[in-house]
Amino acid sequence: MTNVSKLGGLVLVDKPAGMTSHSVVGVARRYFGTKKVGHAGTLDPMATGLLVVGVERGTKFLAHLVAETKTYEATIRLGVETLTEDADGEVIRTADASGVTDEDIAREVSALTGDIMQRPSSVSAIKINGKRAHQLVREGETVEIPPRPVTIHSFDILERDGDSLRVRVHCSSGTYIRALARDLGHALGVGAHLTALRRLTVGPFTIAEATPLAQLEDAPELSLSLDEALQACYPPLAVTEEEAQALSEGKWLAPRGLKGTHAAVAPDGRSIALIKEQGKRLATVFVARPSTL
Repeated sequence: MTNVSKLGGLVLVDKPAGMTSHSVVGVARRYFGTKKVGHAGTLDPMATGLLVVGVERGTKFLAHLVAETKTYEATIRLGVETLTEDADGEVIRTADASGVTDEDIAREVSALTGDIMQRPSSVSAIKINGKRAHQLVREGETVEIPPRPVTIHSFDILERDGDSLRVRVHCSSGTYIRALARDLGHALGVGAHLTALRRLTVGPFTIAEATPLAQLEDAPELSLSLDEALQACYPPLAVTEEEAQALSEGKWLAPRGLKGTHAAVAPDGRSIALIKEQGKRLATVFVARPSTL
């Protein structure tokens, strides 16, 4: 058990390989002694690294979590295609990649950098007619998910060892690194799949701040309180005690010429709500500390 208040917050978990993100949530529920646990940004079972977990009211904040960009390190194997585009899937094609030069790789990596249209992996959690795409694939159906715009801010080759490439990718949320490996393999004419994946950053949060899941069993502590989480993700806006009380009741304030969403912070440092100007009012987007709590 733990002394997490009803307010809760965020736990930055370093997810181990071999677990689903949902399984991590199940373990965290047991460690923190509450059913109110959720996560943002699914990691595949084979992947490791940063998983943002919300506890208590932190679960409601996850929907407002600013995580426009993410960073990954990955290993790509050239010359082998798999059904799932990663090492867990059945091999469906092999090719000799020994003739692929570093210049070839650099050229195609450059073509996959910037604003691109990416077809998400068929074996994914995307829903098609109410069913997850990975369920349809396992049922033998052919799944073609329409391409969608993503931004690859940087795609760097860190090391090449024969047919294996170690890369670092900084990208927009919603990018599939498996699909990036697939498309690189197709562009090189030899196919490819992902053999390892580790997430290093999610929005303002980094893997250096994360706690290995196993360590939370003996010391289940929040990485950030809800107060800290709101101010880490949004620019703070100081409000008076009276304004803080009004916002906690879901009331709106007079506009102040703000652009975008801000975290309303009371004089004592409490994050009361996320607020945004809507027409002629400064309205709440998410109330972190409702007056009823």
